[in-house]
Amino acid sequence: MKRLVRIATWVGVAVVGTVAIATIALRRGESINAMWLVVAALCSYALGYRFYSKFLAVKLLALDSTRATPAERLENGRDFVPTNKWVVFGHHFAAIAGPGPLVGPVLAAQFGYLPGTLWILAGAVFGGCVQDFVILLFSVRRDGKSLTEMARDEIGRIGGLVAYIAVLCIIIILLGVVALIVVNALKGSPWATFTIAMTIPIALLMGIYLRRLRPGKVLEVSFLGFVLVMLAIWGGQWVAQSSSLSPYFTLAAPTLAILIIVYGFAASALPVWLLLAPRDYLSTFVKLGTIAVLALGIVILRPTLHMPALTRFVDGSGPVFAGNIFPFAFITIACGAISGFHSLISSGTTPKLISRETETRVVGYGAMAAESFVAIMATIAACVLQPGIYFAINSPAGVVGKTAQAATATISAWGFPVSVTDMTSLAQAVGEHTLLNRTGGAPAFAVGMAHIFAQSLGGKLFMAIWYHFAIMFEALFILSILDAGTRVGRFMFQEALSHLWKPLGRTSWYPSVLANSALIAGAWGYFLWQGIKDPLGGINSLWPIFGISNQLLATVAFCVATTIVIKMGKGRFAAVTLVPLAGLVAVTFTASYQKIFSANPRIGFLAHARQLATDSAALPARPPEISRLMFNDRLDAVVTGVLVVLVILIVSESALEWLRVLSGRKLARVREAPIVPSRFAAEEAS
Repeated sequence: MKRLVRIATWVGVAVVGTVAIATIALRRGESINAMWLVVAALCSYALGYRFYSKFLAVKLLALDSTRATPAERLENGRDFVPTNKWVVFGHHFAAIAGPGPLVGPVLAAQFGYLPGTLWILAGAVFGGCVQDFVILLFSVRRDGKSLTEMARDEIGRIGGLVAYIAVLCIIIILLGVVALIVVNALKGSPWATFTIAMTIPIALLMGIYLRRLRPGKVLEVSFLGFVLVMLAIWGGQWVAQSSSLSPYFTLAAPTLAILIIVYGFAASALPVWLLLAPRDYLSTFVKLGTIAVLALGIVILRPTLHMPALTRFVDGSGPVFAGNIFPFAFITIACGAISGFHSLISSGTTPKLISRETETRVVGYGAMAAESFVAIMATIAACVLQPGIYFAINSPAGVVGKTAQAATATISAWGFPVSVTDMTSLAQAVGEHTLLNRTGGAPAFAVGMAHIFAQSLGGKLFMAIWYHFAIMFEALFILSILDAGTRVGRFMFQEALSHLWKPLGRTSWYPSVLANSALIAGAWGYFLWQGIKDPLGGINSLWPIFGISNQLLATVAFCVATTIVIKMGKGRFAAVTLVPLAGLVAVTFTASYQKIFSANPRIGFLAHARQLATDSAALPARPPEISRLMFNDRLDAVVTGVLVVLVILIVSESALEWLRVLSGRKLARVREAPIVPSRFAAEEAS
């Protein structure tokens, strides 16, 4: 009887999910409510986790709960620490859920709600969740080795060296961009700065409580952390309204940059149980709690999606960014479906905390599904806005016009009515001077989120509070990716330097920890500082290749995963990783080619540089800003080209390795750590 109930339940979930997806995909010319997106997402993730991830766990990976993990075998109290699976889940989710799932879907909404929604669901269930799960398990079975070390061991020395160069360049770019986003989100915002700052001492208290005062009492520390972080959020609003305290937390960009670099170093150097894991677990309360309340509000209120399923900008002429749905919607959404950065966390901090192999399923596959749900919420937040307001917020002044009158006239002429009065009233409601030309996706997400919350919690009088809460919420998301990313970079440096001198690779040797933490924090910190000092320099010059870099990294991860799957003798299941790899190659290589060589100056780096040169030729003297922009375009073209060549080498080397193994010319041998029985399994059995 119980079996029949389970079957009926899952058949019901499948039917409801199918109806929801069909409603999203087939409705034309009439508005739908946002509830359908929530239902489609929840059903898709539930089915994907229950059936597809179980297939991966049993048939492909053969998870073994009796096999000791590196956290157990190599425990050192600093990096390798057996940790409660829900704390690990919180750390992993917080570490992977950065700016991508919040802003990427918002920007991609210029095509309409349909393309982004379908890709987020399919890309996550069959791509992003798979990547995070398999890379995490493979790293656990290799003493927590990084993606680059696994590439060296499994693909070969040449592939490993190329992967190291490519991944190192990409991670410095990604961390520099993320750090700049944090600075821009926190500067001039005492509420956000105070709340984010308070999460650090709260995390230290939680770490000490769980490690020293009340070991194993996860529920107690969870309740304590939840109460304190809620007080920090409330206190942030109070500080922002206090004339005496507000100036102390209203910080300029240079000050914030220094503090963020110092924080990144500390998060990398301190024991993982003291700051990084508890702070990420703490962040997850706010992140998932807010998303859950947002989803509940959508189900109850059923707000209408005012953005059409497909807009006129599917032809590539979009004002938010130029380019066709393929490949640029996939590159822009990135983290909500597949993110290469996740593979660094899955082979960095997280595998060193996993207590049992079986926990990799909920941590790897489950946390990515949760992040994908965040991307669905971001899509809804963008699409519940009137299209005219959406485009007024997200379109740059160079496209729609520099004045409010010009911008609203241009957008209305596209068929999306909006007036100066509309934008003025909205800005006043959220406590901003203007919302015009607030590009980047974050402001539009905050406005959409505030709009939904205001309808259910407090009305329009609370729009400003919810808007600034959303800004703080975004900053909390983004900062979590910075601390874990810095620690992962430290591991990469240590593994590379260990080939020169073994002690440099020991995570238990503190001089190596401090030196390598300073090295990676200094690397991305340099580009951040230059970007703060010069709006056209430092990390600003590499910002346009953020999305492509991230997807190229995912390509590397799937190359490593496919190689290991084939070497395990599971070639019949290789499509699990090979199909997402093929899709990534098609998307990233096409996008890279267009960004370098497209004749459209709004797409191609070189075409834009030529346009700037032509426009400035008639001037008596070329302004320095024009020269810098031309240099940045050419630099982005060169860096993109170099990264693509490196990834082509990795793909080619991987394919040759697959052919050698499958043809029998090379013995299929994986470089796993020796199997040691787990004491945790023995304790449970007794």
